[in-house]
Amino acid sequence: MIRLGNVSLIALAMGASLALAGCGGADSVASPGEGSFAGGGTPTTPTTPTTPAPGTPATDCPTGFANVGTVANGTLRNCQLPQSITGNLVVPLRDGTVYSVSGRVDVGQDQGGDPNAPIAGRTKGVLTVEPGVKIFGSAGLDYIVVNRGSQIFAEGTATKPIIFTSKQSVEGTTGIDSIGQWGGLVILGRAPTSNCSGSGATPGTANCEAQVEGTNAFYGGSSKQDNSGVMRYLRVQHSGFVIVANNELNGITMAGVGSGTTFDHIQVHNSSDDGIEFFGGNVNAKYLVLTGNDDDNIDTDTGYNGAIQFAIVVQRANGGNHGVEMSSAGTAPRSNPKLANFTFVGRGGSGNDMLKMNSSTNSVFANGVVVSATGACVDIDDATTIATFHSVNLACQTKFTEDTNVNAAGNEAFFTAGTNNNTAFTSSLTGTFINGANETARPSYANLTTLSSFFTQTTYVGAVKDANDTWWQGWTCGLTSGSTC
Repeated sequence: MIRLGNVSLIALAMGASLALAGCGGADSVASPGEGSFAGGGTPTTPTTPTTPAPGTPATDCPTGFANVGTVANGTLRNCQLPQSITGNLVVPLRDGTVYSVSGRVDVGQDQGGDPNAPIAGRTKGVLTVEPGVKIFGSAGLDYIVVNRGSQIFAEGTATKPIIFTSKQSVEGTTGIDSIGQWGGLVILGRAPTSNCSGSGATPGTANCEAQVEGTNAFYGGSSKQDNSGVMRYLRVQHSGFVIVANNELNGITMAGVGSGTTFDHIQVHNSSDDGIEFFGGNVNAKYLVLTGNDDDNIDTDTGYNGAIQFAIVVQRANGGNHGVEMSSAGTAPRSNPKLANFTFVGRGGSGNDMLKMNSSTNSVFANGVVVSATGACVDIDDATTIATFHSVNLACQTKFTEDTNVNAAGNEAFFTAGTNNNTAFTSSLTGTFINGANETARPSYANLTTLSSFFTQTTYVGAVKDANDTWWQGWTCGLTSGSTC
């Protein structure tokens, strides 16, 4: 989790890095038509290309996309998204076609923090991505920003996930340590943040906004129920990019995203920074898979107040920092993330604590399994942080971090104050993350729905109940032997 520099610093760094961003350089092109803003759009001028033979590229691109040649040894037509998307743009699934982004792609123009008084003269956008579509970036400054007041509808299926990835992945040249090959996704909403950049602004009001990490754009506002669209059955791979020191693009950045947004069945694989970072907002999430990410897998900050259930975290052997880092920079209200039914497997090395909390966050953990042969399970970094644990089971080399902020005994006091927690747990996970006999024998938290109405009451700890629990199958990669990303 990183703090932002000022706008001018980012602008200078981005200008100096433009040479890294190129994947063809189409001009800014407005997407066709204004259309309805109620949901996913349809193309203004549908195209019906001749179906190419397997292994040969499509002959053209849909209306609204630039034809920038072929990739993957000439087997796929590369159709580039416009850099400015206003109105409705649909990315259709077509044989012999892959899509790309070059530089920053903006969905809509920033509408400001008040849904009832959008900034005059600015236009909304809706980006709809069909199941099975693959979109790639070629370098670190290739990324997508969904601005405040606009939406993304990226709804894949278990058998046809939507994939945002790198050019190297499309061409089959990525490996286990391939990270930071393109930028990622940035979703900006009008839900409250505790980090107000304006002088005298009050959190929860329309003029409380902040510049998002990694680019020159703003998030936050007055709408807890803000709706940035639907993202489900979606993978983001090989993403993340350092703009300047301590200012980086994540796999997915969710900033000021409201509870009206749907966010489930999401995987981030091999991000060079965080997998998913939540800055403020109230969006809830279910069925998250975080694999191979180099920094934190789930990061929460600046007043995030949401619930996350069913989360698998598996670090790669050559990288990884924390399973979660939960912070609360800015003024009140504090961040209050709630995490239930999670299985975290740490491989990142010593000093990489799996559950890390700091800067006055209020965190709740329930029905968890935390395993690490190299790092610590729990690290609470300051006395103003409050952590609550119920039915959490620790199987780490070190259970609690000993440091100068809150020592190991202080960490343990938080942990043991909850119910049904176990500091002497022995993991029997099968296939790395699926509950075995020891997990099955552990009691679950009986009052899960009292922590959040978003939670589904369960009778087991961990993210995956047993071998018959297959919510992760089909749309994920890299979790099991023979499944590569």
